[in-house]
Amino acid sequence: MHQIPYLLLDIDGVLIPFPAEDKSTPSTHRHHQVRMTGYPEPIWVWLNPDHGPLITDVINTGLVRPAWCTSWRIDAPRQIGPLLGLPAFEHIELPRLPITTSHPDGYLWKRDHVAGWLGGAPVVWIDDDFTPLDHQWAAERTAGTAATLLVEPDPHTGLRPEHMHTALNWARNLASVRAAA
Repeated sequence: MHQIPYLLLDIDGVLIPFPAEDKSTPSTHRHHQVRMTGYPEPIWVWLNPDHGPLITDVINTGLVRPAWCTSWRIDAPRQIGPLLGLPAFEHIELPRLPITTSHPDGYLWKRDHVAGWLGGAPVVWIDDDFTPLDHQWAAERTAGTAATLLVEPDPHTGLRPEHMHTALNWARNLASVRAAA
């Protein structure tokens, strides 16, 4: 029996795009105040209400298993998911590392932990911060037995419908190949 691939979702730079040079946020996004674990004061985030139905539609196909993969950790399903109307799903409990760059070893800091969490499971991972070494890792996993697709939105525009269509088409193709095997 083949595993259903994970759909890993980041938040910052994906669901919450970074502000433009003039500090503006996309007109498609609505501002919300949230309380993050470990922060004494609430913070403002901006989310596109269209993302909830877009992600939910992909999840509802049954072709992927969603999981949050973000430094928001437990706050992703507690704070961000409900604001977008997303169904509850798990999160990867990423470590809180003392890093000063998102690429301390030349690749995304989350990757080693995610690789251990995934084991040999197939995955489509949506994050805005991959490096060439991450793409090499994905190619090596795919050449082995764990199909891997990295989808990288522009961090200033964030998630677009075409990113979710790419993920869904990849999952459909993977399911077709496996069904034919």
